[in-house]
Amino acid sequence: ADVLEYYAGLATAIQGEQVPLRESSFFYTRREPLGVVAGIGAWNYPIQIALWKSAPALAAGNAMIFKPSEVTPLTALKLAEIYTEAGLPDGVFNVVQGAGGEIGQWLTEHPVIEKISFTGGVETGKKVMASAAGSTLKEVTMELGGKSPLIICEDANLDRAADIAVMANFFSSGQVCTNGTRVFIPQSLKSDFEQAIVERVQRIRIGDPLNADTNFGPLVSFPHMEKVLSYIELGKQQGTTLLIGGERATESSLAKGAYVLPTVFTDCTDDMKIVQEEIFGPVMSILAYDTIEEAIQRANNTNFGLAAGVVTQDISQAHRLIHQLEAG
Repeated sequence: ADVLEYYAGLATAIQGEQVPLRESSFFYTRREPLGVVAGIGAWNYPIQIALWKSAPALAAGNAMIFKPSEVTPLTALKLAEIYTEAGLPDGVFNVVQGAGGEIGQWLTEHPVIEKISFTGGVETGKKVMASAAGSTLKEVTMELGGKSPLIICEDANLDRAADIAVMANFFSSGQVCTNGTRVFIPQSLKSDFEQAIVERVQRIRIGDPLNADTNFGPLVSFPHMEKVLSYIELGKQQGTTLLIGGERATESSLAKGAYVLPTVFTDCTDDMKIVQEEIFGPVMSILAYDTIEEAIQRANNTNFGLAAGVVTQDISQAHRLIHQLEAG
C-alpha cells in the first residue's frame, strides 16, 4: 500500500525545466506514457517486486505485463486480483507465467513492448539487455545481484557491529541481493568480533516460518539449497576457518526442508570464490584488515556495486567512507 500511495503522489509532482531555444518560437514539454511495458521479477521479494515495478508504470499511464519467477507464481496473481477489485480496467496489469528463458525472451523481443524492468542475477541481466538491444533497442532498467561489503571501523561498538552483521547476512535466510556478506573487521578486533558473531548465530531460531518463534526459515528450493551447499564446501576447501554452521540442517522436521544452517567463515581472502561470487544464502565471510584505506580498496575490488555498509560511531568518518565506496 505504501508503494502505491508513494507513486500515486509522485506522478503529479514530477518536475522539469523547459529551456526556450529562441524567442520567435513557442516550446513546451508534454509527458506521455510509453505504452506497454514489461516487468520480470525475482523470487526473493515476489509481492514487493511486483509492486515496485507496476506502481510507477501504472501511475505514469502505462499498461504492464508482469512475469513473476516461476518459483513464486501466486503473489502476482493475487496482486492482479487486488488491482481488478480496486477498479483497474482489464488488460492494464497482466500476469504471464512460465519459464524465465522462454517467456523472458518473448517479452524482450516483442515489438509492442517499449521498456523492460528486470530484477535478477547478473548473467540473466546480460541476456535481457542483449535481447532487448538486439530486437527493438528497448529501454532496460535492471536491479541485479551483489556481493556487498560491510566495513566495521576501529571505533565501532562491537556488540552493535555484530548485531548489524548478523542482520545483514541472515535476514531472509541470506536470500537478499543487498546483504553485506563481505564483512571487513580490523585485525585488532577480529577475535572479539568472531566470538560475538558466534554467540548471536547460536541464538538464531531455525524452523517453520509460519511459527511466530522462528526467525530463520528455509531456502526457496532444494536446487537452490544444493547451490548454497556447494559454495560452503568450496569455502571449506579453500583454507578458511569455519566458525559455525557449514551444513544442511538435519534436526527432526528440518531435515525435510531446504534448510541450511547459518554459516560463518573467517580467515577469508579476497580471491576466494565465496568472497567474490554471490551465494544468495546464509554465508558470511569475515575478512581482516589493517588500515581503513586498505578496507576501502578491497571493498571496491568486486564486479558488483549494489550496496555497501559502514559501522562507526563517527558520523564524519561515515560520510567520508561512504563517498569512497563504489556502490549504490
